[in-house]
Amino acid sequence: MENKEQLDRIRHSCAHLLAAAVLDLYPGAHNAIGPAIENGFYQDFDLGDKKITEEDLPRIEEKMREILKTWDSFQINEVSVEQARKDFAHNPYKLELIEAFAKEGKSITETKQGGFLDLCKGGHVHHPKNDSKHFRLLSLAGAYWKGDVHNKMLTRVYGTAFKTKQELDDYLRMVEETKKRDHKKLGRELELFLFDETAPGMAYWLPNGLIVYNTLYDYAREQYKNFGYQEVATPMINKKELYETSGHWEHYRSDMFISPMSFLTNESDDPLQGSEVFGVKPMNCPNAMRIFAFKTRSYHTLPLRFAETSSLHRFELSGTLNGLFRIRQFRQDDAHIFITQDQIEEEFSHTMKMVAKMYEPFDLSYRLRLGTRPEKFMGETKDWEHAEKMLKNALDASGIEYVTAEGEGAFYGPKVDILMKDSLGREWQTGTIQLDFQQPKRFKLEYIEKDGSAKNPTVIHRAIYGSFERFLGILIEHYAGKFPLWLAPVQLALLPIADRHVEYAKKLYQDFSKEGIRVTLQDSQSTLQAKIREATLQKVPYMGIIGDKEITDEVISIRSREGEDLGKLSLSQFLQKLKEDIDKKA
Repeated sequence: MENKEQLDRIRHSCAHLLAAAVLDLYPGAHNAIGPAIENGFYQDFDLGDKKITEEDLPRIEEKMREILKTWDSFQINEVSVEQARKDFAHNPYKLELIEAFAKEGKSITETKQGGFLDLCKGGHVHHPKNDSKHFRLLSLAGAYWKGDVHNKMLTRVYGTAFKTKQELDDYLRMVEETKKRDHKKLGRELELFLFDETAPGMAYWLPNGLIVYNTLYDYAREQYKNFGYQEVATPMINKKELYETSGHWEHYRSDMFISPMSFLTNESDDPLQGSEVFGVKPMNCPNAMRIFAFKTRSYHTLPLRFAETSSLHRFELSGTLNGLFRIRQFRQDDAHIFITQDQIEEEFSHTMKMVAKMYEPFDLSYRLRLGTRPEKFMGETKDWEHAEKMLKNALDASGIEYVTAEGEGAFYGPKVDILMKDSLGREWQTGTIQLDFQQPKRFKLEYIEKDGSAKNPTVIHRAIYGSFERFLGILIEHYAGKFPLWLAPVQLALLPIADRHVEYAKKLYQDFSKEGIRVTLQDSQSTLQAKIREATLQKVPYMGIIGDKEITDEVISIRSREGEDLGKLSLSQFLQKLKEDIDKKA
């Protein structure tokens, strides 16, 4: 927590520094907002009729370093609405924020560093001259003010910052390597998915991509059965009352898609009359509580494990959207497990066995992180202390390495996050296991104990892959698009050398297809080398080359995407090898 908070402070401070530099270099420009984000920071600007290109970034960096020499500290002052209006009379974006804060009754704070004044609630380093000097500007993008397409398009400048020069240099090297593996680039080249401006933050899955998606999903569903889960599906849109009961309306509303729904009897009706407020589902847990409440439950039916993979929607800010990594519509291998308190350790152990099984096919190591009570939480402190103790006992009993992140729990309970490391050494938070005493109480859930008394169940919320979209984005970059055989959208490409070999290739295509192998036939008039190159670029695991000798001997010459010649194999030999590798998830 300390490291993350420190990084956020460094990066937020650099966002102010960026604003100061741009406003100095481009008189008349206005800065809008500039938060710290997952891997750095950004600042939005209205530059009027001026433009910034990536060639300008080194000049802006130079100005930032020049200004930083004059920044000894950040001075935070609470001011009146009138004073804030006066100070930012020249900036329409700050004025709009000031009016919104005033309407909501929020206090208004200004920050001053050197000669630069900005509107900000705080969260900076104490000694910017020393603490914020290891930064780099990275890229530009367009962003609508407040993420609304009806508002003006602003210029967004992205950067990153670290505590030390070594950390910054290591990150920049990783950025260069990551560019080669960028899942957004590979997603288009391999025809897996695309993003369209008509649905920002929501992926269009193309045929190849949906094969990979469904293959991963099918493996997850297979494990649901093996580990005693029952699958359910619940509504995507729910009345706000459901989220008021669960606590999400109070603690999560700003991250939800919310809309009043009007019921009109004729065209002249006022569309706001008789409207009800609905939220698009951001997570499945409130609905899972309703399913548990459907009928009387007994202690001997627990643990009761409900799995759901419905689409979820969360309103991520447009500036934070990042391909499949941060997205507005996604599905996850979600589950809610209803247990007694006596079953917590046993069920946690059961869940960790499932984690090991579901990560087994991937060459990925992972560790755990315990998140404790956050600053804004739901329920009684004593319940939290008890839940944290129970979860820590379960972790200790598991023998798995973990770290503790104070204040990083969910608003309804402590949690254990799964931190997975990829081939570049990057660590990703994928799955999560959360212990919840609060929602069962709020929904008045009960089960009948042995002695006939009614008790509230405890709920474990768990996702192992987490978002399928994010997990697949991680896998694309981890494998650089070279999926293992069982996941590959095309497992075999048949390459006839000449036209006279196409007929035999078609027969092989039908034979492999009937056996469930995902196969393509390249029957164009291109040269063999061109066909090999095309299959290699598409990262197809195997190529089957078919010529005169192969037809005569009723074999296939097999070549791997790495260029290895595997020799001539009969259909039955090669089919057996493929099936064995697929079954082993090799």
